[in-house]
Amino acid sequence: MKWKDWVHVTKLDPDKQLKPGDIDAIATSGTDALMLSGTLNVTKENLLSLQKQIARYDLPLVMEPAGPEAVLLDGIEYVFVPSVLNTTDVQWIVGKHRYWVQQQDGNIPWDKVVPEAYIVLNPNSSVGRVTKAICDLKPEEVAAYTAVADRYFHFPIVYIEYSGTYGDPAVVKAAAEAIDEAILYYGGGINSAQKASEMGKYADTIVVGNAVYDQGASVLKDTVDAVQ
Repeated sequence: MKWKDWVHVTKLDPDKQLKPGDIDAIATSGTDALMLSGTLNVTKENLLSLQKQIARYDLPLVMEPAGPEAVLLDGIEYVFVPSVLNTTDVQWIVGKHRYWVQQQDGNIPWDKVVPEAYIVLNPNSSVGRVTKAICDLKPEEVAAYTAVADRYFHFPIVYIEYSGTYGDPAVVKAAAEAIDEAILYYGGGINSAQKASEMGKYADTIVVGNAVYDQGASVLKDTVDAVQ
């Protein structure tokens, strides 16, 4: 279960384009793993195209599906499957998951599957809008969701997702203090060593995504160095 030891994960969106040379810079940054993940316009075709670009590098490759219609299994080390806990729409908790299992007709490599309890906190993000997440949560409410995910449902990962904006460290701290066994992931707005270090004090694993596209892959090395 090597994913439990990761402290830095780079999230790559199949719907976005990397600049020439960025793949090399990402692969040599020291990041622990690459995650294929996006919310909008994710297809089997653009997933396979992205996978082909990064396949030759010796880094663990994680698939984090946005839905059952586009999931890669071949050549993937883990499939991190999100359930959004703070949504008003049950399909994002269990409905799409049931459909995926039914669609696969028993052909799911369960040894690769790692469930994630998502707590989405940016109402203006694509994932916040699509999943109808209730985002105006106080730290104590996030802590309660975290405890439910960890101690009641026994999710191996709790993921605090600010998606595109830098979150409140007090919220992440509250989540960290509520956790017993789960690994705490944080994603959102990490585009500097300072922000990586700040969230890395509370989260076990930080996820960097948009900064790679907005500022270039060189920013990634700074965030890696801050947490490793």
